[in-house]
Amino acid sequence: MSAPILIWGAGAIGGTVGAYLKRAGHDVAFVDVVPEHVAAIRGPGLKIVGPIAEFAVSAPAFLPAEVTGRFERIFLCVKAHHTADAARALLPRLAEDGYVLSLQNGLNELTIAEIVGARRTIGAFVNFGADYLEPGVITYGGRGACVLGEIDGTITPRLTALHTLMRDFDRDAIVTDNIWGYLWGKLGYGALLFVTALTNDSIADALAMPEHGRLYHALGCEVMAVAAAEKVRCEGFNGFDPGAFVPGADPARLKASMDTMVAHNRKSTKTHSGIWRDLAVRKRKTEIDAQIAIIGTVARRHAIATPIIDRLVELIHEIEDGKRPLDRANLAALARAMPAAAA
Repeated sequence: MSAPILIWGAGAIGGTVGAYLKRAGHDVAFVDVVPEHVAAIRGPGLKIVGPIAEFAVSAPAFLPAEVTGRFERIFLCVKAHHTADAARALLPRLAEDGYVLSLQNGLNELTIAEIVGARRTIGAFVNFGADYLEPGVITYGGRGACVLGEIDGTITPRLTALHTLMRDFDRDAIVTDNIWGYLWGKLGYGALLFVTALTNDSIADALAMPEHGRLYHALGCEVMAVAAAEKVRCEGFNGFDPGAFVPGADPARLKASMDTMVAHNRKSTKTHSGIWRDLAVRKRKTEIDAQIAIIGTVARRHAIATPIIDRLVELIHEIEDGKRPLDRANLAALARAMPAAAA
């Protein structure tokens, strides 16, 4: 396709991907809710900083109410809890034969498909490290997996064309017939990231704490059990090995997975998760309900207990509400939710 690409949400993910595609010569426009960010993209440009590349691109940018016309390709890159509102806002701007690509964390393709239609929804899994620093500035700190897939598992011409396009962002981007396996795998890894955000430690340092190895394993087991009940075959990436997070897993396999995740995160200049940044820096709500609480909701449909997930949600909410500080003691508080057999 040669049609313009509309990036809806120009933060860490959307800003990084969109800037790379714009630099590669693609016709890209941005939508964001922060007026200062929109003005920066229109004016001096969207600046990408960090160890991978440093450059700036100027591009058309709009507040949601300013967008006109219809687009064949809309990349939705907002936080998970803003998905429904954003999908409804972009719906009048989506061409009848167009699609929305979900470049987000979570199972947002389900929400998008309900609003724009399943045939107009494409899934994606991304695990690169980036942060919105200030209006017009995003740091791209570390590469990670980039996977694209139709939500019904088919390999279509539009998916192949999208893959070619996205390789202008990441040459190692791949296509899959099991996008749900990657998305559920990311939920498992994402649950671990939420644990690291209970502290002020870096992702790597928090994951490397040997005294909490059983906690990470037990939490991962809860997520993988729910995925299995949903008949999803989870996929691994960047060190996260779904087979290491099952009851009775080989301790050596679990250690290898944890060690590789630690090593992957030590390579990135993005030392802390976006979750931690929401809590410690931006003082705003995280994606805990849209990403993690939803696992407990699905689990209850299968009569699966998720005490660690449920307690993790409570702890993050307490931090969001200013009732609990970021501290390593929170890991001990979470560990007390572990079933006796896992402790």
